[in-house]
Amino acid sequence: MFSIGILIGLGAYLLYVMRRCGFRVAEGHVGIVTSFGAAQRNNEGSKDLRLHPPGIHLKWPWQIARSVPLMEEIIDLSGEAGARSAMARDGTVLRLDSVLRYVPVRDKLYDFVFDLQSPREHVTSLFTCLLRNEIANFNVELPAQPARNTAALARITAPPQLQQGLPGGSYANLRSERGRLNHEIRAYCQVEIGTLYGLQFSSVDLVDIRPPEELDEALNAAHHAEMEAEEAYAYAEAVAQRRVIAAMQGVEIARTKAAAAQREIAVLAQHLEELDQTDTLEMYVARRNAEVLSQARHHYVRRDR
Repeated sequence: MFSIGILIGLGAYLLYVMRRCGFRVAEGHVGIVTSFGAAQRNNEGSKDLRLHPPGIHLKWPWQIARSVPLMEEIIDLSGEAGARSAMARDGTVLRLDSVLRYVPVRDKLYDFVFDLQSPREHVTSLFTCLLRNEIANFNVELPAQPARNTAALARITAPPQLQQGLPGGSYANLRSERGRLNHEIRAYCQVEIGTLYGLQFSSVDLVDIRPPEELDEALNAAHHAEMEAEEAYAYAEAVAQRRVIAAMQGVEIARTKAAAAQREIAVLAQHLEELDQTDTLEMYVARRNAEVLSQARHHYVRRDR
């Protein structure tokens, strides 16, 4: 019995040793082996790590294997919990929804694995600092704005943030230049984060720029007032246009009636002239007078004194 117990213990120990001597690397990952905390390198004294491709590999029991993903990582900084706040040049505090996509650089895995204790948290914190710095120092070339009554009304009723640059202050300026802002932030992140920690940013997108509540309410009020003014103007223009068309039609009808009356008078004058030439005008007038008097109920005769 004792010998059987020894054999069982020895077999269990061998299984444990075999388990400690092997490790598996999944697809899309690479393996890094450390001996007492020191990573295996291709050249001693350099940062060129010895990487193990996907598959099963052997190691010594005291060595520790780490699997590092080389797939694209996504950090979603949007919504109420993930959005970051930043102060613009005019003091407006904006809420920024952004999405980061990056991949570790295979040749610089030493910086990514051993210089970052928590890569996602570290990248998120660094990006937040860079984003706030970029928003605070972002310069916008303001275009010339046409004079509009609705814009003037919005500036009168809006807070100071609305009265600088475009309607909406830095908020509107940043939204109008979001493409250039995205490009600058991506380049800045690649230099300040990617180069230092072995990352390649495939995309840095500002999904949305949201104003503070009071600015949002002021913008909505200004937009609502502008829409009401445009609606009132369109209605007044339609009413005026309808009246102009009605007046033009009335003039045309009056002109047609006048032309018809003129033709009727001309025809009647021609007939009367023909009657006068045949010496029957007095008879025609007497006959018409008799017809008119025969249809009347009352006759009023004027006698000169």
